[in-house]
Amino acid sequence: MLHYAVGSATTELSDDQLREALSGVFDALGPRERVIAVPPDFTRFHSRAGQLTCMAYDYYGEHLVDVLPALGTHFEMPREQLEKMFPSVPNELFRYHNWRTDVETIGEVPAEFVTEVTEGIYRKPWPAQMNRLIWKGGHDLVLSIGQVVPHEVMGMANYNKNLLVGTGGVRGINESHYIGAVYGMERIMGRADTPPRKILNYAQDNFCGHLPLLYVLTVIGQNEAGELVVRGLFIGDDVECFEEASRLSLEVNFEMVPEPLKKVVVYLDPEEFHSTWLGNKAIYRTRMAIADGGELIVLGPAVRTFGEDPEIDRLIRKYGYRTSPEILEFVEQNDDLSENLSAAAHLCHGSSEGRFKVTYCPGKLTREEIEGVGYAYGDLQKMSKRYDFDTLADGLQTVDGEEIFFVRNPALGLWAHRSRMTG
Repeated sequence: MLHYAVGSATTELSDDQLREALSGVFDALGPRERVIAVPPDFTRFHSRAGQLTCMAYDYYGEHLVDVLPALGTHFEMPREQLEKMFPSVPNELFRYHNWRTDVETIGEVPAEFVTEVTEGIYRKPWPAQMNRLIWKGGHDLVLSIGQVVPHEVMGMANYNKNLLVGTGGVRGINESHYIGAVYGMERIMGRADTPPRKILNYAQDNFCGHLPLLYVLTVIGQNEAGELVVRGLFIGDDVECFEEASRLSLEVNFEMVPEPLKKVVVYLDPEEFHSTWLGNKAIYRTRMAIADGGELIVLGPAVRTFGEDPEIDRLIRKYGYRTSPEILEFVEQNDDLSENLSAAAHLCHGSSEGRFKVTYCPGKLTREEIEGVGYAYGDLQKMSKRYDFDTLADGLQTVDGEEIFFVRNPALGLWAHRSRMTG
């Protein structure tokens, strides 16, 4: 059921409107005794999920008993991030999701279904996994909060991905990421109805019927002043909520460039991006817009590691961001990579497929480390002086006679040229 749906490409919802909408839905649902909120982590700071979680706490008070950030494979949020993103939520309410130890397998999506929706590229049953606190916590409301935006694995982020991947386990995360990578990012990005999403929808429809789920989904865009604003808010308990948000997100967050881009410069905010696992959104979100033989320059002042998980970090360093055929061959030949398929998927996603040059300018990784994974190394200080992210505006512009396309936050959108769109 869709409880609330407001939004357009020009809408700007105020804080008061968000609070009023949320409270109105909560009032209609009736009293709740044990509520768990499942927001994203700090990598989705601009989603307004933190603010909405605070509003939920203001409404439910002591009846909001758990807040479980949907970390997926990411590091645990440090206190300073929790305090910035969720300023009014008591620290003792936060729980940590460990994707290797804290999950239940709640069912298996049949191999026949997986085979059909993936067009035969994956023929195994998919294990639906979820944090056991959600599954067995005895809550009478599971409040999943987040932003719908184009996504490299699912096509569009959030909805049941927040639960089945964000609080999922090793097999579920690994295999869903791998399915998306092998199926092809160009066939997935910016689409709501994809093979990975169909698999997650099957799991929700068949295994999650007893959970009192409520999805609170935002769509975030920029206004003419360059400010991030809430373009839409959608609240519901089924796929209609997600589909409505996805349609608006495509209007707001997707830009079709008129010509393939020869040089793209992407800035990675140091508060959000400290690894290539996160920072490679610079590649995921722009690669369909970049011309053959072009260049992507990534300015990453806080990038200090590759993976968010020690084993995945080791695998990235070992195999590198090679072409997808090379990575798939590595998977066939090496047990350590075949047992960590999300790492293999990430390596595919982070590849230019040999089409364009990726110059990474990290704050805390060496030339040897960057070149060791297959990227070109750029000096951050030198590149930041040439491409001053404090003064550049988003989009096409000329810097010292050179035309570039600048992206200040790759997490907020998807850029493509129609020649790269397939499927």
